[in-house]
Amino acid sequence: MKFTDSPVIELAVGESTLCLQQDNGSMHVGTSVWPCSLVLVKFAERWSPLLNPTLNPNPYSSLLDFRGKRGVELGAGCGPAGMGLYLLGLNDIILTDIAPVMPALKHNLKKNKPMLKKTLKTAQLYWANGAHMKAISPPYDVVIAADVVYLEETVRPLVETMAVLMAEDGVVLLGYQLRSPEAHKLFWEGCAEVFEIEKVPHEHLHPEYNYEETDVYIFRKKKDNWQFLMRRLLLKDIDWIMEVFSNEITGKTKADHQLLLLIGEMENVNSA
Repeated sequence: MKFTDSPVIELAVGESTLCLQQDNGSMHVGTSVWPCSLVLVKFAERWSPLLNPTLNPNPYSSLLDFRGKRGVELGAGCGPAGMGLYLLGLNDIILTDIAPVMPALKHNLKKNKPMLKKTLKTAQLYWANGAHMKAISPPYDVVIAADVVYLEETVRPLVETMAVLMAEDGVVLLGYQLRSPEAHKLFWEGCAEVFEIEKVPHEHLHPEYNYEETDVYIFRKKKDNWQFLMRRLLLKDIDWIMEVFSNEITGKTKADHQLLLLIGEMENVNSA
């Protein structure tokens, strides 16, 4: 299924059907339902160990076994990806977006409450905003993002936010379509610094939600990537940064010394 201007999009997930209302006439892209989110959900549905426990071999059985995991969606928009993965077992999930999009997100969550059996949690989150990230209590086992790369100025904040919110052994599930060549270049350069990147083969996507221009990626953290993040974030809440990264840095030798130097750099920048 590709982009449609129909006011209502239906998405079947297992035995449930989500009903998603969109407004393509608004000033915000987040009020439309974009194909990447649907492709991502249907990929997860195809390989879900919850729905397909006897599927063997299943190369994604561990990845998509959401039991006991925490999830956060960035740029949730109308909410199809977050709601879809909730129905696939990601029961502890929070959907985030910027303030102007929140009414559309909350409307769709309310509309689908009978199917979801609850109202999913939401939060306002501007990428790389330290207070916003702290408020949603990272880290998360699963960070979800679908069709979020289209503006150059948001690329670096997006990469930083994914990395900070993601647990050390967590993953990013990304639905991706090229929207801007400039943003595309910056995004993949930034991601290559921080993540190990795995592209899902197209033959592994859902056969009815598989077309050339849309891809699904799986990101995992590179080891020792904390120096990159510390240099880039420049947040004023140094205590929180220490807390976030305390589980990533072991020992009290060279790593501790480097960390103190980085914090000094950040304090100098913030006081300049």
